[in-house]
Amino acid sequence: MRITAVETFVLTNRHALVKVSTDEGVAGWGECTLENWVRTVAAAVERMTDHLLGANPLRITALWQTLARGGFYRGGPVLSSAVAGLDQALWDIKGRWHGVPVHELLGGPTRDSARIYAHANASDRTGDPRRAREHAAAGITLIKVAPQHQIGFLESPDPMLADLAAVREAVGGSVDIGLDLHGRSSVPQSRRLLPLLAPLGIAFVEEPLRPEHSDQLGSLVNCSPVPLAVGERLYSRTDFRRVLEAGVAIVQPDLSHAGGITECFRIATQAETYDAQIAPHSPIGPVALAACLQLAFAVPNFYAQEQSLNLHLGPNATTSILTDSGPLTPVDGHLPRLTGPGLGIEVNEDAVRSAVNHGPLEPGSPTWNYPDGSFAEW
Repeated sequence: MRITAVETFVLTNRHALVKVSTDEGVAGWGECTLENWVRTVAAAVERMTDHLLGANPLRITALWQTLARGGFYRGGPVLSSAVAGLDQALWDIKGRWHGVPVHELLGGPTRDSARIYAHANASDRTGDPRRAREHAAAGITLIKVAPQHQIGFLESPDPMLADLAAVREAVGGSVDIGLDLHGRSSVPQSRRLLPLLAPLGIAFVEEPLRPEHSDQLGSLVNCSPVPLAVGERLYSRTDFRRVLEAGVAIVQPDLSHAGGITECFRIATQAETYDAQIAPHSPIGPVALAACLQLAFAVPNFYAQEQSLNLHLGPNATTSILTDSGPLTPVDGHLPRLTGPGLGIEVNEDAVRSAVNHGPLEPGSPTWNYPDGSFAEW
């Protein structure tokens, strides 16, 4: 079997797919996106295609080494995302060729279902109690919220604490709450805030610091009992080693950014040696989610799976690229183990081709400024 074609499909500013075809009629799909930079990643995929045409798609590790290291310059969000999408497609091909889901090729399932979580954000505060209550009523047992405003270098934590208390009251004590600070908090502000979150029973605090300040995470681990989760802007085992050594509880590699299934399986194994669990970052489409779930079913140290599709509320425009969204239908806040071959889903190629955006894309993440006009982290 040989690879005959690699095609990319840019749908939105945060949603792009890649299809890898073979001379045996078996094709695989991956999500080769990077939010706000999808066309840049698509260009990288096109360049990497030279390494794939004519190659045996079943030699995934060998191809991964060439894709990730063969251009001399390596790593970073753009190149790692291009590798990630292609890697997902290669695993999809291999699973389909053998007639089994990818997790069977990774050693077999470790669980029968994967816990998912949902977002309950508001436009002007930290969390929407009404939305959180709606998610909980639909069976979601873990809800994540994030402040929708700039966080000053040092500011009073009282408004955020009041918002979180309202979310806690809305969902009761049986639902876990995660707080995503999105890298907006400074080191001293985080040291001030984290100990105050413990009485609210916050399950974890995600990305309190910008990734360039990862060396400071150890001081945050030591200042509060609230577990820390990081990783959506880390792209390799090397990146994750230092945060694991700092003592984070949960790592969150994105399987569409951190080298795909191949690298994230290694990251999960690495995390296991530090008694840390994995909660893959996945705020994009169903192909990326399916890849995350294959990892979730294969590794022993899985915590929960992010999804921004609100699958528990029924099909939506994003899942319309699937011929059947049934495999991604939650039961009691969990997704049953995928049993179909490859990634376990079927992409509707006609729907993908008709959704391709050849024109200007909608603006991506906003650019924020503090009141004095200086740059603020979104």
